[in-house]
Amino acid sequence: MKLPWLPPGETMVLPGRGEVFFRHHRHADPDAPTLLLLHGWTANADVQFFSAYEALAARYSFVAPDHRGHGRGFRAPFTLEDVADDAALLVQRLGVGPVVAVGYSMGGPLSLMVADRHPGLVAGLVVQATALEWRHTRADRFQWQGLKLMGFAIRSRWLPVLMRLSFGRMRRRFPDAEPWLEWLASELRRNDAHNVLEAGRALSRYDAREWAPQLGLPAGVLITTRDRLVKPAKQRALAVGLDAKVEELAADHFCTITDPVDYARLTRALVDEVVARAFIRPGEALRPAADPTPAGPDGR
Repeated sequence: MKLPWLPPGETMVLPGRGEVFFRHHRHADPDAPTLLLLHGWTANADVQFFSAYEALAARYSFVAPDHRGHGRGFRAPFTLEDVADDAALLVQRLGVGPVVAVGYSMGGPLSLMVADRHPGLVAGLVVQATALEWRHTRADRFQWQGLKLMGFAIRSRWLPVLMRLSFGRMRRRFPDAEPWLEWLASELRRNDAHNVLEAGRALSRYDAREWAPQLGLPAGVLITTRDRLVKPAKQRALAVGLDAKVEELAADHFCTITDPVDYARLTRALVDEVVARAFIRPGEALRPAADPTPAGPDGR
């Protein structure tokens, strides 16, 4: 099984919460800004961001936790508020804030909630393939009824078969993803079915239209224009609400796997833009990275 380059994994006990697993890349430059990478629903940090890790590591430090019940995340009741507070407490105990929060799909709401609930901890936002809400229309609300069917599927003995079929289709359409599919499947099997369904129910109630535009932070939005899970119109509404810099990727919701090069390039571009607005004084350029090529899994 081939593995991508992964930053060191660490654990930390969050008092009164649990033991959180996170990836932690420390840039050689101690003054390099730190990113907080928040993954999406049913993924974990590695599955979500493995294709962008190296591009981000070349210039930034970052912290990437696994959320409750996802990957190596601790098992506890899942609410978006609690998970946002988990991430905030991790940043505080590491002493690495303020951060730029980078959130994909469910990680978008989490990024906004960390910024809203912990003023001063987040200096900027980069949100991707996500929305301000998923419950405005009757069709939106009806779509979440599929959670019942999903619950049956992920608890059944047929889950490995369903995963093989899904990855088989991906292999045929996107042969460049082939080296990572076995590893991705093994990572996804780490999820806790109960927590994943709780997360889905939490997302079905999420609506940030009233408060997100008041955050007033430098922001960037990556819009996946062929997305069948998060409609591009909803993504554009989020970009307007945040007054964000926009980049577009002509890909579906799984672009981090199917379009890894373009995803990494656009993510880095948005992060550079937001960091420049959040941390760099007018007229000052972002300094070149001290270690432009992070070590791979073989140490080279």
